[in-house]
Amino acid sequence: MSALTTPRINPDLLQSLLHLSPYGAEGGYATEGDVLVNTTADGVDLNVIWDEVAAVVRAWNAERSALTRLLTFNTTNTADAIPQSRSSDSFEEASEFGEPESIRPPADYALMGYTFKDYDKASRWTWKYLRDSTAEQVRAVANYALEADNKLTTGTILQRLFDPAQTSNEWGHTVYGLYNGDSMVPPAYLGKDFTTAHQHYLVSGSDTIDSGDLETAIRQVTEHGYGTEPNSKLLALMNPAQAEVVASFKAGVQNAPDIIAKHDYIPSAGAPAYFSPDEIVGQVAPESYNGLKVQGSYGPVWVIQSDFIAEDYFAVVATYGANSPDNAIGFREHVQTQYRGLRNIPGRVPGYPIQDAFSSAALVWVCAVAARLA
Repeated sequence: MSALTTPRINPDLLQSLLHLSPYGAEGGYATEGDVLVNTTADGVDLNVIWDEVAAVVRAWNAERSALTRLLTFNTTNTADAIPQSRSSDSFEEASEFGEPESIRPPADYALMGYTFKDYDKASRWTWKYLRDSTAEQVRAVANYALEADNKLTTGTILQRLFDPAQTSNEWGHTVYGLYNGDSMVPPAYLGKDFTTAHQHYLVSGSDTIDSGDLETAIRQVTEHGYGTEPNSKLLALMNPAQAEVVASFKAGVQNAPDIIAKHDYIPSAGAPAYFSPDEIVGQVAPESYNGLKVQGSYGPVWVIQSDFIAEDYFAVVATYGANSPDNAIGFREHVQTQYRGLRNIPGRVPGYPIQDAFSSAALVWVCAVAARLA
């Protein structure tokens, strides 16, 4: 008899069937996803787009964000020993029979570490999407990856600038922010000594920026010798809301209770045309500086506005040029060059690298002053 007319009711026999592995489908099913697409709907070869993306990524890594380059220096070290003295030596009057004292650099160093993390994102398309989409729609994903890398890099660096919290890296080296009033004493400069409670994170006490806030931040940087050399420049980084207030500062005019500006705000060479009844003495700030638009100047600082800076915050930094070793923040990269910057990693299917591709970035986390309006 067949099983249809006499069903199996022996539970032992049924149990034995459950122990058998399914069979008959070892070859799998041929699905729509097995069809490989090599052109977009408008006839552009996907490998051509992949080559374009690779070329753009190379150019992107060579020309990082202007703000990033002015605030940082590249390093592959896990930590650096930073001299804690900027003192200079002096000659002594020679004697007829005596021996002169030896000159040697200061031996007081602080070990400052850099963290390192990997970040990634994936681009995934089905074959139907690639078949029916245009080349511009595929390129848009690459553009999003570039924008995400810029946001990651710039945002992380600015977070380090405004965040006093200390961390540690994989070697246990302490990673510092700016001077935050802890036990670390800044090195003496030109005979001026500093106390242990030295603070570069300032609170204004007002909800509106005034000239006193800006002048105090400038002084906190220059008293250490930063931004005073001919190859350096002081920049005031702030949100457009604060930059608009700074643009109203005028020397000798009160802009807050008991606060009188010491300098005039002067629009940069790139500012819209304006009428000034007074003669401008001195050099006007340029339209741009290393790719950053300059709004104007107040005393020795050039004002740079950016929406990356949170409203009611600003920072005064000394920059020594793009990727200068004297800049404030260390940007740690991998020791192997092929793992530096933004990388585009091909997908799993040979000959079709754009499918399931990965975008990967590896970077870190530095003097400057950061201020918050309260």
